This record gives sequence, C-alpha cells and structure tokens, in this order.
Amino acid sequence: MNSNKVELSIEGMTCASCAARIEKRLNKVEGVKASVNYATEKAAVTFDENIDTTELISAVESAGYKAFLPQADSHSDDTNSDRVDPTKSLRDRAIICAVLSIPVVVLSMSPALQFRNWQWLAFALTAPVVVWGALPFHIATWKNLRHATATMDTLISIGTLAAFSWSVYALFIGDAGVSGMKMSFELVSSSSHGGVHSASQSGGTQEIYLEVACAVTTFLLVGRYLESRAKKTSGAALKALLELGAKDVAVLRGDKEVRIPIEQLVVGDLFVVRPGEKIATDGIVQEGTSAVDSSLLTGESVPVEVQPGDNVAGSTVNAGGRLVVEAKRIGADTQLAQMAQMVSDAQSGKAPVQRLADRVSAIFVPVVIVLALATLGYWLIAGKEVSFAFTAAVAVLIVACPCALGLATPTAILVGTGRGAQLGILIRGPEILESTRQVDTIVLDKTGTVTVGKMTLIDVIFTKETNRSEVLKLVGALENASEHPIAQAIAMGAKNELGQLLSVESFVSKAGLGVQGVVNAHVVIAGRSAHLDEQGMPLNSKMQAAKELAEANGQTAIVAGWDGKAKAVLVVADTIKPSSPLAIEKLRKLGLAPVLLTGDNKAVANSVASLVGIEEVIAEVLPADKVEVIRRLQEQGRVVAMVGDGVNDAAALAQADLGLSMGTGTDAAMQASDLTLVRGDLLSANDAIMLSRKTLTIIKSNLFWAFAYNVAAIPLAAAGLLNPMIAGFAMAFSSLFVVGNSLRLRNFNPQH
Repeated sequence: MNSNKVELSIEGMTCASCAARIEKRLNKVEGVKASVNYATEKAAVTFDENIDTTELISAVESAGYKAFLPQADSHSDDTNSDRVDPTKSLRDRAIICAVLSIPVVVLSMSPALQFRNWQWLAFALTAPVVVWGALPFHIATWKNLRHATATMDTLISIGTLAAFSWSVYALFIGDAGVSGMKMSFELVSSSSHGGVHSASQSGGTQEIYLEVACAVTTFLLVGRYLESRAKKTSGAALKALLELGAKDVAVLRGDKEVRIPIEQLVVGDLFVVRPGEKIATDGIVQEGTSAVDSSLLTGESVPVEVQPGDNVAGSTVNAGGRLVVEAKRIGADTQLAQMAQMVSDAQSGKAPVQRLADRVSAIFVPVVIVLALATLGYWLIAGKEVSFAFTAAVAVLIVACPCALGLATPTAILVGTGRGAQLGILIRGPEILESTRQVDTIVLDKTGTVTVGKMTLIDVIFTKETNRSEVLKLVGALENASEHPIAQAIAMGAKNELGQLLSVESFVSKAGLGVQGVVNAHVVIAGRSAHLDEQGMPLNSKMQAAKELAEANGQTAIVAGWDGKAKAVLVVADTIKPSSPLAIEKLRKLGLAPVLLTGDNKAVANSVASLVGIEEVIAEVLPADKVEVIRRLQEQGRVVAMVGDGVNDAAALAQADLGLSMGTGTDAAMQASDLTLVRGDLLSANDAIMLSRKTLTIIKSNLFWAFAYNVAAIPLAAAGLLNPMIAGFAMAFSSLFVVGNSLRLRNFNPQH
C-alpha cells in the first residue's frame, strides 16, 4: 500500500512530555508513523493512502492539542498574531506580573516594612498575578486533567492556587485580615494542640502566602518566555534558503526583454542573465559564455566556465558575460528548492530533547500531589485542627513547587549565551548543549571555514628576462579589465603591491582560454597554456614545472607572456585562515576527530588538509552527498559536529548532532545551525564547544540542587515541621542559588 507524508504544525505544547503524548496518540492510529518535534512544533507523519488528514488532526485534538495542515497553518498565521509571535504575549505577561509581584515579596519578607493593613494591598496586587498571570498554567492543567495526565504545569497551577486560596481563607475567615497584622518567621507550623512544636494558638491562620504565589508565577513565566524565544526561529533556515532565489527575471519575448516576477516564469522560457545577476532558475545555456559562481550551492571556490549546452543552477551568480538560458526546472523542482526540502527533512528528523525536569515530571508531579493529600488526611485523622492539617499540606505543595526547576535551564542559558555573545558565539537554545558533551567527530567544510573562501594571488614565477614588478604591472593591468574572479584575484594582488594599475587597449577575451590586450605598448596574453601555444609562446621547462606543481597542489596556474615569449606563471588559490592550524590542534585536545569535507577536488582538499593537520579527507562531495556523509558517520556510532558557512552546508548542518556556522557565511547556514561563530575563525568553534559544555554542566548542577531542596524539605513539610512561610523562603533561596550558580558563567574565558 502506498504511503503519504504530511507535516503538521502543532499548537499548545509546553514541554517535551507533550510531544511524547502527541506522538504516542498519533502512532496509535493504524497505518500511521509519526515523529513529533517539540523544538520546531511540528509533527512529521507518514500514513497509508486510505487515511484522511482529518483523522490525524482529530488524533492530535483528542490528546488536548491543536494541529494544522501547512495551508491552514499559513492562513492562520495571518489571522492569529499570537501564533505569528508567540513570545510577545508571554513577555508582556511576565513584565506585568513582575511589576505587581515585587512589592508583595518585599512587604511579605520584611516585617519592618509592613504598615497597617498592608496585607490587603498585597492581596490586591497578587490576585491578578495568580488569576490572569498564571492563566496559561491553569488552562494547561485543566486540559491535562481532562485527559488524566499531569505535567509541571499541573504542580505550578495547584501550588499557586493553594497558596493563594489559603491566603484568601486566612484573610477573610482567619486572623490574617486584622488591622496591624505582622508576618512572623516561625520555623514550624503552628498547632493549638501541641506535640509538634506549637508556636501560637492560631493554627497558622494568621499566615498568608501571597508572595509565594506571586514569585512562583513570575519566575515560571520568565522561564517560559526564554524558552519560547529560543524556539521562535526554528523554521528560519527554510525561509532563508528560499529567499536566496531571484525575485524577477528578464524574459525574451521575440527580440525584446520583458522583466516579469519569478513566479510567472515557465519551463521553456528564454531569459537573460547579465554579469553580476543571479540565474533565475535551473536551465541550459543557449547563448553566451561566462564564468558562473556556484559556491553558494556546491562549495566549489573556483567559478565554473559555461558555454552553450551547459547546465546552470538557479540562484548561482553570473560572474562574466551575458547569458541567454532556457528554463528547464522551476518551483519545487529546482536545485535550490530541493536543498530547502533537505534542510526541512533534516530538522524534522531530529529527535526531541527530553529535558530532565520534564522527564521526571510524570512521576514527580503526581507523587507531590498525593503526598500533600496524604499529609492533609493524616493530620486530620490524628486529631489536629483543620487549619494545621491544611497548613502542612500547603507547605508540601509550596516547598515542592518547581520554581528553581523552571529557572535551572533558562538562567544558565541566559548567562551562557550572554557571555558567548561577548566572545562572538551565538547559542541557539538549551537543546543544543546536550550533544556538545558527547561529540567525538567534527566535520569541517573547507571553503570559507578552514580557508578564506576567496581566490588570492599566492605566487609569481618568472623568467630571467623580467621581474616580479613588471609581471604584476603588465598582467595585473590586463586581468583588471576582465570580470572573471580569477582575473580579479590577480588584479587585486597587483593593486596591493603596486597601487594604481595601467590602462589596457584592444582588450579581447577568448572563452575558455584567456585574455589579451595592449599594456604600455606590450601585447600581453594571459590564461591557459593552450592560449599561449596558439600564439607561438610555449612554456620553458621551469615554467612548465611550476605550472604542474601548482596544479598538483590543487591550485590554479595562469600563464602569461608578452613580446612573443612566455614569461610568467601566476598561481591563484583559496588560502587557509591563519587560525585554522591552531584551532585543529585544540579541537583534537577536546577529544574531537577532525574530518575535512568539501566539494573541491581531491588535490585541493589534500593540500589544505596537510597544511592544517587533518588526516581524514572527504572530497568532491555534492550538497546531497554532504548530508549522506553526516548520516553515514552517525550510523557508525559517531556523534558528529559540523562546521560550515554556505547554503550548500545548510542541510548537513541541520542533520549533524551539532551544527556550527561561520558568521561570515550565508543566512541559510546560520539559521540551520545550532551555534553561530560570529568571528568567522575555527578558534571560535573550540570556544563554542567549551562554553557549551560548561553551560551544560551548570544546568545539570542547577537541576540537581533544585531537586535536592525539594526532596530534603518535603518530609519536613509533611511532618508539620516546616511553616509554609519558611517553605516559601526555602523555595526562593533555591532559586537564588540557581541564579548565583549560573552567574559563574560570566567568568568563562577562552584557553588561547
């Protein structure tokens, strides 16, 4: 039976356990295989052809969430501003709650500041925080209860509502509402029956816990906002890829050129591409010769010479003469669109990262709720007052409320990413850090990553009849008249040494061979050796050896002559970045095995690898094959990091366990990656992995201590030995500890 595929947009997920629940519900449908990605909020579903997509949407809705088909999702984006920018409402909610909560916390924790009837002001400020501010948690809890499940939202909602409800009871029925009431700092819960270190005869009804309800709500909203902002750009790689294409095109209608939007171009149309313009779509050259810069798609640093009959790809750049191209593939069939689809597939194929707090919530949350109810029941059966029993139960809920758990990851990420930004390292989000600990292989794209990514004049070999200065003066001037990238590399090298170049007369360019012209009364010819041979200017043995050596090293050799004799060989190549050898050495010390991956030929790749100290080289690799190389390494059990900078690297960056893009590269590569290296050198890759590992260590220690506070304090609270006020203080202290621990990342410094 044939299968169909669809990618559903999911709305309403708040943690990784939500993704697991949706995935489980979809896979229960016969004939369906689904993978739900919490980070991208997408479900990649493969289903039998006899199943309708409405069944898939119904399955998601039956789990308590919403699902949209791509068309419906696109339309909905125009009508639902919250879905366009989900972080805005969270940000506004967190800010408002923080403004209302600060006075409540300060008053509640500082008896000296508690003026007459202060508790009623605190109540007025707390009510909107608990009712409106925590509304997302309450809604999620209600949906979970309807489906007989519980998440961290459940505990947050119950904890804040319990603290607020008890405060309302104490204010309106108990003793907390009397004028002149002061908050006390008793270490244990109060009971009028003694036996458990009774401190007063009020049974705890003079205590209110408004600051706990405020603090928990505000802290968790901030954490949720930071998490939502990290996920916001999950689909940006695909958008960046598609935006690289041409927006309009000059189509030939008879003898006239008519510029039309790219959407109106059809297969068979003839269109014109002038020097410097992007080729609108995949096609075949019908007229003209030129050099095409295809580095965005292939990673090949040397432009490709094209002539009638040659294939060209859309979004590549015409670097030479005027071309007339016949459109052969448009829309989703183009090479660019197929690369965009590879990025999408690679992203949706990543398994959702299970955060520790979410993994344990399935057990932790219901256990805490049961303990609170058991505490209430035990003390009532033991004959204690209702107020005492309820106070102990509330203490259990409050001390177990996961405020520190909610802060553990976002605060470390906030400080770590802030420090990273100072060092030129952009970290996408917490899910990235897990893989940095286990990475054992780092795949490096050559062009623009290990090398500069730009052709440069690196050597000039000349005969005894001339000198370097004369070669650069004559050949540099000639090549300056050409638009070819190799010619421009020679011209730029000459300009850097000599300054202003001479003018050229009678300039002629011969496609595939070279150029010639008159410079300073000399007829100068430059290009391939065949071009000079035609003019009766063969190379001598020294020049021939220099040319062959350059080509053996993967470099480009341009020969030049004048006055009827071959007189120079100019060597052009993409040079390595000065920091690359040291960076490779440091990556090895981190336990990473470097692999050079490139679309260039083997001679070029091996030459670069030997200069920087890389032993494993994979060359002549097309964009689709780059993804396959990453997958093959992963199938061998290796955890792979990928460093690249071009569009041709985007899919491989997305497929890798850890993607690092150079900030000097394309937007598509940066959006597909997990880490962006703004400095554009490999040393920053070393810094990025070290910082990521340090941040992950801080997160794990934060989570450990956040749990430790709860686990240690819950028995005390259940035994009636912990006043809810002290429980709230302990909870707040655990949060401060987490923040302080995270701030240690500000002192991170690179090891070079």
